[in-house]
Amino acid sequence: MALRKYNRVVLKLSGEALAGTLGYGIDPTVIQSIAKQIKEVVELDVEVAVVVGGGNIWRGLAGSSKGMDRATADYMGMLATVMNGLALQDALEADGVPTRVQTSIEMRQVAEPYIRRRAIRHLEKKRVVIFAGGTGNPYFSTDTTAALRAAEIEAEVILMAKNKVDGVYTADPSKDPTAKKYEELSFLDVIKEGLGVMDSTASSLCMDNDIPLIVFSIMEEGNIKRAITGEEIGTIVRGSK
Repeated sequence: MALRKYNRVVLKLSGEALAGTLGYGIDPTVIQSIAKQIKEVVELDVEVAVVVGGGNIWRGLAGSSKGMDRATADYMGMLATVMNGLALQDALEADGVPTRVQTSIEMRQVAEPYIRRRAIRHLEKKRVVIFAGGTGNPYFSTDTTAALRAAEIEAEVILMAKNKVDGVYTADPSKDPTAKKYEELSFLDVIKEGLGVMDSTASSLCMDNDIPLIVFSIMEEGNIKRAITGEEIGTIVRGSK
């Protein structure tokens, strides 16, 4: 059995990753693949928490840019993350992985409210915990949620799974063929150069709490396990290089 490098991790999944090539909604094939990859990691005795985005269903910034009240648009985005969280829970449990969804906005009929100590207890019992509903407040991204929850549950690393790139580049590789991939960066580099890995609030939280970030592609099966076992994939971002 492969040796794990980390004992407790936060996996950050963008909503777009769940849409796959469909571009909107949830691609059943993709979500089943992600569930399978998470199961591989759980079988290494790793405690896994997941933060899901909602961009495959609704993006708050897109709504506010068209005249909608920003707070309302953001709350709608939080509800979209709950839908994604429930879909991921269903895929995981169909694969035999015990899972709990916790939401920062109470909706007791479908999920538990987020309670830090309860989340940690679930992890200790080897249940995958899916954090949905963002931070529960408008104006904060799900990247910030990932950084906040990682600090709260004392995760050792954030795994940022991307569906379009396999790391951090000097520019958008789909638009600039000369873009070069970084092997390692500091959070200060990310903030200063505006690299778009995660927003500045999330980057600052990770930097202040010394939580490293690994950015990699979710589209290649087995990459989550590779990151967990310490293989050099994607780009690693640390407090300092």
